[in-house]
Amino acid sequence: MNKFGIILSHTYLTRVKTKSFLITTAITILFILLAGNVQSIMHSFGGSNEQEIAVLDETGGVVPALKENLQAGEREMSLHSYEGTETEAKKDVRDGTFDGFLKITSNEDIPQGEYYSMQGNPSPVSERLQQALQPVKLSRAANNAGIDPAAVQQITSSVVFETVALQEDAKTAEEMNSARGLVYVMLFLLYLSVIMYGNMIAMDVANEKSSRVMEILVSSAPPVTQMFAKIAGIALLGLTQFGAIVVVGYIMLQSKQDQLTGGVFQYFGLQGAGAGTFIYALVFFLLGYLLYATLSATLGSLVSRTEDVNQLMAPVIYLIMIAFFIAIFGLSSPDNMLVTVTSFIPFFTPMLMFLRVTMLNVPIWEIVLSFGLIISAIIILAAAGARVYKGGVLLYGKSNSLKDVKRALQLSKKE
Repeated sequence: MNKFGIILSHTYLTRVKTKSFLITTAITILFILLAGNVQSIMHSFGGSNEQEIAVLDETGGVVPALKENLQAGEREMSLHSYEGTETEAKKDVRDGTFDGFLKITSNEDIPQGEYYSMQGNPSPVSERLQQALQPVKLSRAANNAGIDPAAVQQITSSVVFETVALQEDAKTAEEMNSARGLVYVMLFLLYLSVIMYGNMIAMDVANEKSSRVMEILVSSAPPVTQMFAKIAGIALLGLTQFGAIVVVGYIMLQSKQDQLTGGVFQYFGLQGAGAGTFIYALVFFLLGYLLYATLSATLGSLVSRTEDVNQLMAPVIYLIMIAFFIAIFGLSSPDNMLVTVTSFIPFFTPMLMFLRVTMLNVPIWEIVLSFGLIISAIIILAAAGARVYKGGVLLYGKSNSLKDVKRALQLSKKE
């Protein structure tokens, strides 16, 4: 155990002091801080978000109705009746007096608009103005045709449509949306961590072999101890990095709770999510890491040059990519048979079973079975991987083929 602790601490301390670890952690934390203060930054650089729009109403009666329709809009917009000419209004837009200029004309008593801005392309402002002008146009057209405006409103209003679940414990639409966001975050984090930390484990083993440090380590500690100490050391490194990011993110959310309510934070399930969801996320994340980390360490022991690591790590990348793509498909169809069947494949379980557990009411026996399968896979892979690692650390020379697994097993039997 003493040797295990020494290798673990050496792996952790060596990696945690590297410039790449410190820079990536700092950049991620900086990105979180910028995302949380984006509104303040935009205000400091661009002043108010309110759009100042000059309106030249040649019909003489559209502006009041237009202002009333815009009151329900999310975008802040201030309309100013313009008394000058069209040429003067365009000049004011170029000079920065107004953000845009809306010209309202009439075609057989039906209002129509032209919006002028510096960019000229369709934008959220022009689309909102068009939406606000649409009810005015419908009202005018109904009056011209002698149709009651109330009848027009009834005809154009959305149909009343509800979806009712016959299953008593079925999740609501709000719970599904919250779960969908959390699953997406979980998929993204697991995908990145497997690629980043799995490759780090394999590179660490290959680097020690290329520098002949492995020969000293083999004589001082069993290869199996080295393997699991490195997995634990890199896991501790990942927890350190994610822990720092989570702490900064939590502090920012608490300090700006009122400003960050809703929007992207609501979509990603950071509001109203139950504790059980986060427990499942943590358990599946750790199981997924252990499974892929063991496989990465095994493959890393087969190479003696860091240049060969990426080629042997390709199967790991393919597995996590397949799981990721199936899970992305499952976000819109979590009860699909493909998602259900593949959720019991150990290499896909961390993503797909978590998706199903979070978005559906999965029978408890399926959850227990998935846990049993992935834990069994980890144990089998660890036992087989330990044998391959034991012989693989003694392999030197160019190695870029999985055929070296056989050579590594043969060497491990001679030990």
